[in-house]
Amino acid sequence: MKDIFNSYSNLIYLIIGIFCGSLLGLFAPSTIPFIKPLGDIFLNLLFVSIIPLLFFAIASSVANLTKDSAMGKTILLMSIVFIVTIVLVSLLTIFGLYLFPIPSITVDQSVSEIKQALLNDNSNWGEKIVSFLTVAEFKDLLSREHMLAFVIFSFLIGIAAQRTNSKSVAVFKEFLNGGNEVMQSFLIILMKAAPIGLGAYFGYQVYDIGPQLFDVYAYPLGFYYLFGIVFFFIGFTFYTFMAYGSTGTKRFWKHNIVPSITALSTCSSLATLPANLKAAQNIGIPSNIATIVIPLGNTLYKNGSAISSIVKIYVAFEICGWNFYTWETIILALAITLAVSVVAGGIPNGGYVGEMLMISIYGLPDYAIPAVLIIGTLVDPLATVLNATGDTVAAMLTARFSGRKLNSSQMS
Repeated sequence: MKDIFNSYSNLIYLIIGIFCGSLLGLFAPSTIPFIKPLGDIFLNLLFVSIIPLLFFAIASSVANLTKDSAMGKTILLMSIVFIVTIVLVSLLTIFGLYLFPIPSITVDQSVSEIKQALLNDNSNWGEKIVSFLTVAEFKDLLSREHMLAFVIFSFLIGIAAQRTNSKSVAVFKEFLNGGNEVMQSFLIILMKAAPIGLGAYFGYQVYDIGPQLFDVYAYPLGFYYLFGIVFFFIGFTFYTFMAYGSTGTKRFWKHNIVPSITALSTCSSLATLPANLKAAQNIGIPSNIATIVIPLGNTLYKNGSAISSIVKIYVAFEICGWNFYTWETIILALAITLAVSVVAGGIPNGGYVGEMLMISIYGLPDYAIPAVLIIGTLVDPLATVLNATGDTVAAMLTARFSGRKLNSSQMS
């Protein structure tokens, strides 16, 4: 029981903070002007931590990669599996939200002004692509408004460090690794204040928008858990059947029980990694594929986060009164979802980084930020199950496309 509480303590404290903030917003509105600054301080600290956190996490990860030609084919097939299945589950989520749309909420004047400003934006696709991917001055990279350009810059720095063979580059790599560890610790410390900061901001939203705010959260949470459970059973069954027919499906579900329970009880994909590797061995996935795909998938492949990303973008657009169903919005949503899965996967509380990326690209107003942060936290248990156990599914698909057969001798 104590271990379960420790695993869910952050979620429990956040719910308590949101509950207390909601009570203040409903029954003590006069206190809101005093507690809202706590939410503003938390968000500002989160914003200023994102740039160094992203730089060190991305640059150090890329700089430490090693070259191995024998892995080339496996990594290529694995990448294709990751991308195609993440895009597929994202499109299914968009379709599900189209069939069951969230009830609209009242949009205040400030939102209407932002919406009108976007409608008056006459820049063409070429200009938008340039502005998304690059900036004209180095100082502009340090702004969260140009986060995608900064991500690309960080990748390039990591590649340059990885390709440089001089002895002095080892010092630079140590700097990147040390900076990454420091920023991870900083974010863990910062997120201790999330129940207070987000609770204060949620109280302000209840005060400003009213009780209908609860509908804004209740519906997407209900949709996520229902859709996620259906995808867990039907989607993974389809993938495993496509990989190795009924034999693959039976083996997967027989040996996926322990990883699923581990993921649900720990809320940690990393903690589920040993159980996944053992399950892969029992299923019969070739070890030279499982030991590549599952550890990399632990960081880079996240079905649950993909569903969550689409739901959060949709909810933010509904709060702002914007139209989600445009080709530009959907294409960007798919790109952001891939970035959330790949870029933020290896960072503690990395979902928050992905949410900041989404907010900066779409130019969402600050009052939409708590919504996506809170939803991302409340769906974490099921998201972890989908993220963690999906790695074994990806390994089965990669093995199948590699022309490998299941190893019956490894069945337990």
